[in-house]
Amino acid sequence: MIKIVIAAVISNYVLTFFVIGLIASAIAIARMPRPISSAVAVDKLLAWYVLLNIGFMYLVNFVFHVFFGRIAAAFIGWADSPFQVEVGTASLGFAVAGFIAAFASFDRRLVAVIGPGIFMLGAAVGHVQQMVTTHNFAPGNAGIIFYLDILIPLLGFVLLWLQYRQRRPGWAIQ
Repeated sequence: MIKIVIAAVISNYVLTFFVIGLIASAIAIARMPRPISSAVAVDKLLAWYVLLNIGFMYLVNFVFHVFFGRIAAAFIGWADSPFQVEVGTASLGFAVAGFIAAFASFDRRLVAVIGPGIFMLGAAVGHVQQMVTTHNFAPGNAGIIFYLDILIPLLGFVLLWLQYRQRRPGWAIQ
């Protein structure tokens, strides 16, 4: 039973980091002095989102695609190729941006969210194309990852929008 749970957590690491991010945000918000403003809550949600759903998630993505490319390709339903290293190094760049931006200014978070968000939405389009044209319904193409490739960037964009809206008038992006 424990092996099954560990395998599920690792093979669904995108979902795992999403859940951990929500838990970390809830803990951070619960530890804040009362009353908690919505601006503080959004800031905590966005900070942990960037750290876990971009920083750590893309670091793991880098490791899987570069060092375990054959396994990653099989999970997605692809043949292994040198493209794995390219996806992996792009993921490493996103991870570094996430680590730098997580607890930094709005503009750093904005940059850290936009690139991976576009990448994930593009991946979702690619998943649909693969499902329709090649009938690729592998877990890494048509499983939970497909839905998370839509949900996670949309959540990031909503959090950015909420944080931007709550800024005081006259604030510059910094």
